Amino acid sequence: MRIALVLEYDGRGFCGWQSQPGHCGVQDALEAALRQMAGHEVRVHAAGRTDRHVHACRQVVHFDTHARRPETAWVRGVNSFLPEGVAVLWAKEVTEDFHARYRAQARHYRYLLLNHPVRPALLAGRVGWHHAPLDRSMMQAAAQYLLGEQDFSTFRAADCQAKSPVKCLHRLDIRQEANLYVLDVSASGFLHHMVRNIMGALVHIGKGAAAPAWMGELLAAQDRTIAPPTFMPDGLYFAGASYPQEFAIDSEPSYRQCFI
Repeated sequence: MRIALVLEYDGRGFCGWQSQPGHCGVQDALEAALRQMAGHEVRVHAAGRTDRHVHACRQVVHFDTHARRPETAWVRGVNSFLPEGVAVLWAKEVTEDFHARYRAQARHYRYLLLNHPVRPALLAGRVGWHHAPLDRSMMQAAAQYLLGEQDFSTFRAADCQAKSPVKCLHRLDIRQEANLYVLDVSASGFLHHMVRNIMGALVHIGKGAAAPAWMGELLAAQDRTIAPPTFMPDGLYFAGASYPQEFAIDSEPSYRQCFI
């Protein structure tokens, strides 16, 4: 039997999604909780990996089990074994051809950026921060250069293991709520650090250090070394994944869950 879960987590208490030798990953915590509920070893597969200090508000996973449990047990029961900072929101039985990673048609991220002279305290670790004034219109104009199927080598981490740097960016919108900038981005897939590297370039342009057209030049250069530094992970949230309608997975993209 295959079960799909949707969960949220605060990345500050973990070393990223992926299982680690020190058992500090979100995956480690979830598999341990599922083992308690299922009564056997469980391996989970996620729609997308997240780095240290990166959060999720609609992470999609699946696992196989021979244990028969009501769907409420895979939510409330598993949550009783999970540490503070991670919780299952939703569970359902799915067909054997569902795969959280390989059947995802698109993935969605949100970045929350506080633009204020003083660093945040109450929101520390939950939002990114930039002290100098930003121009949202310049950032949005620059974002348009990234839409469509492109080679994103300029925004790819050196240790990225993806087979190809070519991804299709479906959406990149930036809106402003007082001092908070909200970036929503959807793509067929993402390279390692891709969203944070794009964010670094957008902030560089937003503060007036370059014109929006510079984003197109960065993209065309396919050279990570000429782009601004990788932006901080604090404000980045995995916001969901899209699947074929036949699977009825309740995860596309629930930005409302990402605090704003």
